[in-house]
Amino acid sequence: QVQLVESGGGLVQAGGSLRLSCAASGRTFSRNTMGWFRQAPGKEREFVAAITWNGGITYYTDTVKGRFTISRDNAKNTEYLQMDSLKPEDTAVYYCAAGGQYYSGINYYPGYWGPGTQVTVSS
Repeated sequence: QVQLVESGGGLVQAGGSLRLSCAASGRTFSRNTMGWFRQAPGKEREFVAAITWNGGITYYTDTVKGRFTISRDNAKNTEYLQMDSLKPEDTAVYYCAAGGQYYSGINYYPGYWGPGTQVTVSS
């Protein structure tokens, strides 16, 4: 059974940092794209970032470019999202995603999802 489990969410003040982790089990994703999405209250889930299997290509939604960094460790079957200079508008449930189809830009359609981790940024 494939599982993705996020960790690292929490409450932080504006301007602070958090590092999310997503550990995958049940299969390897070392040859697949992985990514992060988020869903704020009352809004639809939105793409945040993606990273191709070898880390050769990363892509970010415009609102997080320059502040968030996605990375992965294929030996650990884990991906990360380093979030710096956090803003209140970054408050959302963050979801790990893996596998599926990645075309380009924000056009990523994951095959697997984690249950999500809450990130709250206070002003």
